[in-house]
Amino acid sequence: MNEDWTPLEIDPAAAGVEASPEGLLGHLGGLDVGALLAQEKAVVFRGFGITPDGLGEVFDRLLPDRLAYVHGNSPRTKVGDNVYTSTEYPPEYTISMHNELSYSHAWPSRLAFYCQRAPETGGATPLTDGVRWLEALDPNLREAFAGGVRYLQNLHGGRGLGKSWQATFETEDPGEVEEFLRGTESAWEWRGDGGLRVVQVRPATHRHPVTGAEVWFNQADQWHPAGLGDETAAALARIMPAEDLPQSVTLADGTPIPGEWAVQIRDRGLAAAVDVDWHAGDLMVIDNVLLGHGRRPFTGPRRVLVAMSQ
Repeated sequence: MNEDWTPLEIDPAAAGVEASPEGLLGHLGGLDVGALLAQEKAVVFRGFGITPDGLGEVFDRLLPDRLAYVHGNSPRTKVGDNVYTSTEYPPEYTISMHNELSYSHAWPSRLAFYCQRAPETGGATPLTDGVRWLEALDPNLREAFAGGVRYLQNLHGGRGLGKSWQATFETEDPGEVEEFLRGTESAWEWRGDGGLRVVQVRPATHRHPVTGAEVWFNQADQWHPAGLGDETAAALARIMPAEDLPQSVTLADGTPIPGEWAVQIRDRGLAAAVDVDWHAGDLMVIDNVLLGHGRRPFTGPRRVLVAMSQ
């Protein structure tokens, strides 16, 4: 990724179609989205007048076989057919860079974001090329992570810190949760208080199936208390040990990850990012392996919807 990279922007004039949702649908009908994303990494569609009522049809073209956000760890609300609000995190905070569900046994290959309402200020979606992010990290850190990452989730049964297992797996049936987990190479146990503990060991990097590029592909910094900032990390340490937090992370063999490494991963990912500002009606689709994404702080109401597919 060179310093001048930005997402490809397509407007009605560039597409040679009328400025309408129908014009966009016509353009998408002749587009190989997967091939375009492997080349461009991200595409922004602007000026087509997309409304929430017509969003489903556009998403159907961009994201065949949309996925549910099952086993997702961030708070969000389902608003349609596997369409969700973007992470419902306080607006004054930055959401650091990550690839969606990179801690899971399976992840979406592409994501689409739709801006229903732009914020008054800020609120951009930063994008970081995973190759550049990997290269930005210190060699000793990359070497330590070569064996992978161990993720631990403590999901409460209806009341507690973090997400419940019911919200995480979108079911009230423990049998459905176990059926899902059996296919994920995870270890799990039901706790006496009705909660669920899940442990997963995953690679720290991944190679793109088309380009072959090796990218930084994990959420170690987001699962580490230090990634939340010194004050938050200190407060959590006073409340409970890391193994009892809603989520925590170590190296694959259980070795603790130094806090300064989590901060390095977070900060260098953000430093390498290109910001995409939002206007109402904008739609962006990204390759979820080649690019990490996040969110800048904002003021005023902001509503961005997200959907994903293989």
